[in-house]
Amino acid sequence: MLPRETIPAGPVNLRPPLDADMDAVARACADPEIARFIPLVPVPYTRADALFWKNKLAEQAWAEDGADFVMADPATDEPQGVIGVKPPDRFGNVEVGYWVAPWARGKGIATAATRAISAWRFAQGAQRLDLLTDIENLGSQKVAMASGFVREGIRRGAAGRRDGSRCDMVAFARLAADSGDPIRPYLPDFPGGELTDGVIRLVRLAPADTDDYHRMMDDPEVMAHHVPPGRPGYADIALRCRNAGYRWLAAEQAEITIRDAATGAFAGDIQLSHVIPALGEAMTGYSLLPEYRGRGYVTRAVVLLVEWVFAHTAIHRVIAGTTPTNTASHRVLERAGFIREGVAKELLPGPDGTRLDDVRWVRMRS
Repeated sequence: MLPRETIPAGPVNLRPPLDADMDAVARACADPEIARFIPLVPVPYTRADALFWKNKLAEQAWAEDGADFVMADPATDEPQGVIGVKPPDRFGNVEVGYWVAPWARGKGIATAATRAISAWRFAQGAQRLDLLTDIENLGSQKVAMASGFVREGIRRGAAGRRDGSRCDMVAFARLAADSGDPIRPYLPDFPGGELTDGVIRLVRLAPADTDDYHRMMDDPEVMAHHVPPGRPGYADIALRCRNAGYRWLAAEQAEITIRDAATGAFAGDIQLSHVIPALGEAMTGYSLLPEYRGRGYVTRAVVLLVEWVFAHTAIHRVIAGTTPTNTASHRVLERAGFIREGVAKELLPGPDGTRLDDVRWVRMRS
């Protein structure tokens, strides 16, 4: 059995739960964000539920070589959240889990606690720690990376949601032999959540953009240059919007809405995709709703995005590909400082099994 002790963790102490903590635990677990990402949390959550967790579930964890701790404020001893390690699985792997109370978020508590409990559990003999997060829970994914956990991939449909649906989980792990150094995102967030030049705003794609994105993808002009050809269905677009945050954090693709700065209305989208850290290269592409064409919005968006890339990432080359007949896109790239680099013959899949040439453009950091 693991020792029941207090673990200092900087802004919090990790200690076994007390009866006196249960009102705060019940108040925290009434938070919609906790209920959203931890579907086993009862709704509504009461003091009786908190006591059941402490006296039954936590005790069972301790008895089976797991541990549940309250994150307590070092000065007041008030609960700030809960963190624990599950009993080892049949391979000896141990899973870490946590939640932070609404009144304690934004202070680095989860990261400090996760780093501390990881060091403690490794000292108790664990060789591998797993950490699973809902694919839409970006805060938890950032905690995992800041705590030295390496992203290993997606476990498809690995968890249930409160409505009975299944969701993907992002799998992270840390080995006892790992350095534990924080893992910084290759693509950081926009400063303040957006880029703007006063005429347009660039903001990360979000679930609320699904209808506008779907309308844009129904436009024949957009679809004429879409790769691969064919209109995506509404469900695929909804999934794309929900998972945009994960793809950004994983440096798979930064998908960004172009918005009118004055009204906030969705005007189109621009992406940073095909990110290759080893080469310091990424690709951009863009689309616009018909009513916003002819205003220079796409050129502004490309300039804003590329300048952010060179100022805040290690990317050296931003490339773009166009069909030979897409002269409007050629003009956008020329105005944004790109130069024509060459033609890749029959690179792009076209409609009805055809192949199209790809005119390649590049803008470099220099």
